[in-house]
Amino acid sequence: MRAISLRDKHLIESALRRNTQLHLYELGDLDDFFWDHTTWYADDSLREIVLIYNGANPPVLLALTDDPAQMRTLLHATRPLLPKNFYAHLSDELVDVFADDYEIEHHGLHLKMSFTAPHKVNAVNTHEAFNLTSNNLDEIKALYEVSYPGNWFDARMLETGMFFGVGREKKLVSIGGVHVYSPHYRVAALGNITTHPDHRGQGLAMISTAKLCQELRQHVDHIGLNVLANNVSAVACYKKLGFEEVARYGEYMLVKKTSEVLKTSEV
Repeated sequence: MRAISLRDKHLIESALRRNTQLHLYELGDLDDFFWDHTTWYADDSLREIVLIYNGANPPVLLALTDDPAQMRTLLHATRPLLPKNFYAHLSDELVDVFADDYEIEHHGLHLKMSFTAPHKVNAVNTHEAFNLTSNNLDEIKALYEVSYPGNWFDARMLETGMFFGVGREKKLVSIGGVHVYSPHYRVAALGNITTHPDHRGQGLAMISTAKLCQELRQHVDHIGLNVLANNVSAVACYKKLGFEEVARYGEYMLVKKTSEVLKTSEV
């Protein structure tokens, strides 16, 4: 099999829509807001799709599938085309495709969750939540530095208007936002959700996230999120808000092996 480079949005969307919930992030990245940062590869049948999102550092590879055997073949074909270092979202045991060429650091089993019970967020009192914009950037960064160090936050996403916060004593202490948002493709993926350590256990993340979902429902048909499988409190919170698990996958950091390491491994 050869890897086909794709730039036809209609063909890509058609393939991804076979499982919208699994491919929520990829569908969102078809939006003009993200499109210029994307590279797409497909197999000959255009059933399996690999996305490389170059708007992050390092780039992020998404290879999620209902057919691991077919995706494995596509990943083998794309290996010569991939960056030296990248972060990856991979279904099942597909990471071993890269074992010969990359140092692999496992970042945990993750759940994909889909918003399936809107009535649950409507039952949450969200009067405390307020909209966050670029004017709040400094306090948003300060909150992430304390409560969510190392998270991936693209300040451009504030332009969507889909970030909401809760304050205490005139300070932002909880926030919920989006990683992906596309009214055109009718999809959104939640992200950058956190609460200051001094204010956890009060249900503040539930308030900000519920408000976010209430607003998103006016613009999109599908809402989802990714969460570490062992983050018990977060998973419980999302279930209370009407999310349910739809898939599992692994996240990994891959760093190209040096020639010296490759020679050693061959001995």
